[in-house]
Amino acid sequence: MSRVVCIVGMGLIGGSIAMALKESGYSSHIICVDKNEEHSQTAIKMGLANESLSLEEGVKRANLILLCTPVDTICNLLPQVLDHIKRMQKQGARHKIVADMGSTKWKIAKSVKEHSMRKFYVAVHPIAGTEYSGPQATINGLFRDKNAILCDGNLSNSIARNEVWQMLETIGMTVSEMDSCNHDLHVAYVSHISHITSFSLALSVLEKEKNEQNILTLAASGFESTVRLAKSNAQTWAPILTQNGEFITQVIDSYIEKMTLFKRHIEQNNSAALIEMMQSANAITKILK
Repeated sequence: MSRVVCIVGMGLIGGSIAMALKESGYSSHIICVDKNEEHSQTAIKMGLANESLSLEEGVKRANLILLCTPVDTICNLLPQVLDHIKRMQKQGARHKIVADMGSTKWKIAKSVKEHSMRKFYVAVHPIAGTEYSGPQATINGLFRDKNAILCDGNLSNSIARNEVWQMLETIGMTVSEMDSCNHDLHVAYVSHISHITSFSLALSVLEKEKNEQNILTLAASGFESTVRLAKSNAQTWAPILTQNGEFITQVIDSYIEKMTLFKRHIEQNNSAALIEMMQSANAITKILK
């Protein structure tokens, strides 16, 4: 059965999901909800969405609602969507499901922990993306052969959980499960610190290298890959870093400790200690093959 899907937030993730859902046949009708009217119109012109509606009307018309906005906005939208679902069910509406696509999970899940419609919500983190934003950044096949984490699945009813799981597999993702607290801890280490490092290095280089040509002349692939994430949308990443602040600050402390060790060994001209640290770090190849 082809579902009607309402995508709230038609940016890179929302646009790419819309494209994947249409191409896979999962949905033939996509509704977009976006406070940026230009994004909505761009999505319609690109064929990503069939129409643009208000949040309430989008929830009313859709079988599945996907929240693809920045994570702080999701915390505000999710209770509203569940309120709409509750009211519509009282009016005889059919079963509806809502899922969020945020890269933090615990605070979002907490925002509806006591909501009477909590069982119709599924918490998801599709691990895919680029440093670009907006519907024009949409990528065909963005989610293919990527991982998705479904969090706190025991709090969703089986119909909602299975439907979202099927949707993720339909667009080519491999799904695994985790509780939201552990998810946020692990993602702080493997994703969020990478962005902070990239932003910090970019700021350091820009502060030192006033002559932009020097940066371009000396930049090699290592530098480019490290600072690539510094091009990421600040409006997206500031809420992520603050929402996951407890775990991210732990990671930053650990990172500073390692940087301080490198600094000390370099100052002391201690090549043996530097080699030992770098060889220990080489073990990451066992994880990232």
